[in-house]
Amino acid sequence: MSKRPLRIGLSARIYHPQAGAKGLQSKSLQYLEQSVAHWVMSRDVMVFMIPSVSGDGIVYRSNIRLSDYAEYLDGLVLQGGADISPQCYGEEPLHPDWAGDRVRDAYEMELLHEFMESGKAVLGICRGAQLINVALGGTLHQDIVTQVENAVPHVHDDYDRHSHAIAWGKDSGLSRLYPGAESARVISIHHQSIKALGRGLRVEAVSAEDGVVEAVRLEGKPFVLGLQWHPEFHPPGASELLDCTPILDEFLYAARGRRW
Repeated sequence: MSKRPLRIGLSARIYHPQAGAKGLQSKSLQYLEQSVAHWVMSRDVMVFMIPSVSGDGIVYRSNIRLSDYAEYLDGLVLQGGADISPQCYGEEPLHPDWAGDRVRDAYEMELLHEFMESGKAVLGICRGAQLINVALGGTLHQDIVTQVENAVPHVHDDYDRHSHAIAWGKDSGLSRLYPGAESARVISIHHQSIKALGRGLRVEAVSAEDGVVEAVRLEGKPFVLGLQWHPEFHPPGASELLDCTPILDEFLYAARGRRW
């Protein structure tokens, strides 16, 4: 009997209604970025966007809970997007633009904890890595440029074509995935970064030039890995960038291992 495809959930990005807007901009929108879905689907995987369960719609939902998604699906990807509110780690925003999205924060933190409690694999990308850290009690630099000394650019007008070098130690999980390598270049689109580590996390990789944390991993089980870079924006065969398929395969192997 053939094995069924893995079922991987993607957290939703949330667009909030704008005051005075009409049409779609007057509605709550939940969406995913196509590239991350296609990256996960490059293997034998079915992707499901997991909607938040906030109650601002005109139709009342049934009693489906986020924990039901954690039971039904095999793994979770937390996608990038808006800043995490500094209030989630006991600070006030240092600038109005850095206030973040408290609604999305609460939704994704609940999602993360439900999947972890179910023993399911979790992969966080960019904001997702920061969310993992904050949900486990860690903190963030609200703005790398103003809070990290001698920082190199981590976000640029080139957006998904901006890269910088990362490095990892010989005892890291990345060293097992990339034997003989200790560094690589990755696509970088973030102005916030991990500061104090959350409980049970260890640093997997840092920015080679300024030491900004670029990947974290939960020690022990379940499988929880956070990448500060964007693997979905690494074109296949791009020799100048890290081939992230071994990372995807490790995540999917962890998701698959629960069932087979």
